[in-house]
Amino acid sequence: MRLIETRADGEEKRELPPPFRNPFVHELRFTVAQKLQIGLMTVTLFPIRLFIAAFMMLLAWPFAFIASVGRSETAVEPQCFWRKLVDVVLRTIMRVMWFAGGFHWISIKGRQALPAEAPILTLGPHSSYFDAIPVTMTMASIVMKAESKDIPVWGTLIKYIRPVFVSRSDQDSRRKTVEEIKRRAQSGGEWPQIMIFPEGTCTNRTCLITFKPGAFIPAVPVQPVVIRYPNKLDTITWTWQGPGAFKILWLTLCQLHNEFEIEYLPIYTPSEEEKKNPALFAHNVRRLMAKALQVPVTDYSYEDCQLAMAEGQIRLPIDTCLLEFAKLVRSLGLKRVNSEKLLQDYGKRARKLQGQRLSLEDFSQFLELSVSGELRHMFALFDENEDHSMDVREFVIAFSVVCRPAKTLDTIRLAFQMFEADEDGAITENELMCILRTALGVGELKVSRLFRAIDEEDSGKITFESFREFVDQHPDFGEQFLYSDNAGFSSSSPSHAANGFCADFSPREQKKLV
Repeated sequence: MRLIETRADGEEKRELPPPFRNPFVHELRFTVAQKLQIGLMTVTLFPIRLFIAAFMMLLAWPFAFIASVGRSETAVEPQCFWRKLVDVVLRTIMRVMWFAGGFHWISIKGRQALPAEAPILTLGPHSSYFDAIPVTMTMASIVMKAESKDIPVWGTLIKYIRPVFVSRSDQDSRRKTVEEIKRRAQSGGEWPQIMIFPEGTCTNRTCLITFKPGAFIPAVPVQPVVIRYPNKLDTITWTWQGPGAFKILWLTLCQLHNEFEIEYLPIYTPSEEEKKNPALFAHNVRRLMAKALQVPVTDYSYEDCQLAMAEGQIRLPIDTCLLEFAKLVRSLGLKRVNSEKLLQDYGKRARKLQGQRLSLEDFSQFLELSVSGELRHMFALFDENEDHSMDVREFVIAFSVVCRPAKTLDTIRLAFQMFEADEDGAITENELMCILRTALGVGELKVSRLFRAIDEEDSGKITFESFREFVDQHPDFGEQFLYSDNAGFSSSSPSHAANGFCADFSPREQKKLV
């Protein structure tokens, strides 16, 4: 698979690199000088900074506890003098905590709107737990899972800012959350502003992914807010594939200084059309924020994190085309509730074709779709020889990964069924290369060492049973036989462990339900 540029008539294609980095992957590489600095800071400044930060949080707890006692969760009362004083104290304590962490000064551009002017603040891009800096600066409310309020110390601090709690045990949670946001947003400024990261998950700040509609359903004016970390070494980003939470904390506290910028953009008042269409409202606000950040927008969404988390036995490379493929699958409406049945049907029909290459019109008939711009783009992903033809088996493999990212062996089994010879149920090295490069979304892949390791009898063919037996004996075969032989694969450990090509869960610490 490869990303290519096509004209409307499908002619004059040329290969292009991905338009921007995989937004769910973060790689850190250090120079020798940086490694020496981190080593020195680890034994000197890091423990001091960590102690001060922890002490500041503990110091803030009694003030937050006192201010929260007897306060209603459903009604807002006038801010009396002593609560205003507590608010100033807490902001000061939190500022000292960030100062101790290396955020010595914070650049602020623009003016924060009053709650009556813009009851909702939409922030982006969301890339780290350090994005809590604007929350502690403004003491604005946020949307958080209900379980957070039971965490010692942290839960009390969270309750002080009067968040909108989301209960995971309540099946009607999404509707109630949206209703609560609407109630507060339409209170005429009585409630504190609600601060929402509409991307719904952390990315590496190279683009803005699809915004969730929760912040835009109330149809009230919002103030877009963009945040930047213009540091030479990016130790801030904490996304799906890359350094873990503690490593990010450790590396950031080992930097002499960490820069942070926040810019309040002009208030965005929705039109009548946008009030009726939250998705359009979200789309237009996102484009405005992307322009301010000078980054592209993409239709990648939260569910694409499952593909980006290529962990376990095989991990997706940074320049995978599968994210682009998944976007096209959604736009064409191919991913349905009964996708498992659809996959089996596609697999049987593809096997009958026995590698026969299809034209664009044949491909449209195979999918039972009319020819469109999106279908042309998808066809071009698999037209690697630039001869206006494709092997539909490759489409089925990629579709299987997108529909069931955690079921690695099911995808491989389906691929073997489509490629294997009738007489012995085996495939060749070239066929294994085609299967794995399609499942990984890359144009080139070396599999010779892997194939020879599986084909112990040197027969030139392997079966699915021999492949599965090899995988059982070598659970890290991707690291041993693929990553070292192919460029573009991240060597760092994933942030969230899971089995298979991709993870099939939503990390509780990052997922936002609205």
